[in-house]
Amino acid sequence: MSTPDFARLPGFRDFVPEDLAVRSHVFDTWRRVSGTYGFREYDGPPLEPLDLYVEKSGEEIVSQLYNFTDKGDRAVSMRPEMTPSLARILGERSRGMSKPIRWFSIPQLFRYERQQRGRLREHFQWNVDVVGEADEAADAEVLAVALDALRAFGLTAADIHARVSDRRLLAALLAHFGTDEAQHAAAFGIIDKIERAPREKTLERLSAECGLEAASAARLTALLDDTVGDVAAVRRAFGDDEGVAAALEPVERYLATLDALGLGPFVTFDLTIVRGLAYYTGIVFEVFDRAGELRAVCGGGRYDRLLELVGGEPLPAVGFGMGDVVLGELLAEKGLLPDTTHTTDYFIVTIGDETRAPALGLARRLRDAGHSVTYALRDSSVRKQFKAAENEGAAAVVVLGPDELAKGVAVVRDMRSGGEREVGLDSIGVGVNDGAAGPDAPADGGGSA
Repeated sequence: MSTPDFARLPGFRDFVPEDLAVRSHVFDTWRRVSGTYGFREYDGPPLEPLDLYVEKSGEEIVSQLYNFTDKGDRAVSMRPEMTPSLARILGERSRGMSKPIRWFSIPQLFRYERQQRGRLREHFQWNVDVVGEADEAADAEVLAVALDALRAFGLTAADIHARVSDRRLLAALLAHFGTDEAQHAAAFGIIDKIERAPREKTLERLSAECGLEAASAARLTALLDDTVGDVAAVRRAFGDDEGVAAALEPVERYLATLDALGLGPFVTFDLTIVRGLAYYTGIVFEVFDRAGELRAVCGGGRYDRLLELVGGEPLPAVGFGMGDVVLGELLAEKGLLPDTTHTTDYFIVTIGDETRAPALGLARRLRDAGHSVTYALRDSSVRKQFKAAENEGAAAVVVLGPDELAKGVAVVRDMRSGGEREVGLDSIGVGVNDGAAGPDAPADGGGSA
């Protein structure tokens, strides 16, 4: 009989202890930074009605989902993103809540997509949203949260930058160049792909799909190139256009707020950032590594009409998502992943059957005091037990033999210095009396017995 093949599914991950330690480090950082901004954590079900995603993104999204009909004959899907769930949750509750609502979550998301670098079929994502505030200060706040988290991981302005834009400003510029409002969605789609398409193809599409004359299409693409990092250049060139001037004001206030927060060096104005999702209504941003070698680490923006789509009250909202896959790749490239070496405070070595019960009692007392303790689970030679202690990364080894037990002491070896001393059984793990390099002792094994 052949052995069944239970290989891991493509695009999914196992988290062995070292990988889970990295994931925990990422989650802990996300939660800590969220807390410094006063955000509260929420969650929702991993399975949602399929219509929740179709309503937001259209029927074309179904091909990217893990969707099926459940045993209650309901069309459902594993969640591919969190914002629709947030909209559904707040649609039921927001009317009685004080505003603005500052929430974050760390859901696991699922998409049936082609696996490639930085994209799997599942990932964890940090979602941060401010709901109920229309001022661009809220837009600046959510980007500040994202950038401060990346700073907390050790990344600097030399490593990453946020490319920011405003769809309202881009729409005003498109109108200035002669496109109708009905053609703006097509223009957004073309501009969103401008870095990945030949310039000639972009010019052709702007003319064919958006009604721009060849000269206007060329001027528009030149503007997109020339104004990167320079919002003032847009005002100098188009400030006389009433629509453009009005759309510039919130962008300028947004950038000034980020500068006042000390985050100016991390931010680049860039009109080619559009964000492909149609529900964005204002300022948008994506965070990239400066080298441009990875997918966006983070992306988001303003989505003022989404709650209405799922039956909620008309509330302005802004938020972002930061995935753990691309972030992990960037931290690895920069040497910023945490040390995942396994360690334990104490390993207890027993010599003889009569020391087993006292050793277990000592382990219980040390664990109750907050120390990590391991020992051999069956009789082993002293040599094998010391080898196990090394494998466990023990800071100190407690040797308990018949002679030591008779005297009420144990021999404690500091595994870093190699020094040994006799310590009273009741004193092990108390203060620095055992000389161990555990959580309650200096690393050099100092202290007196």
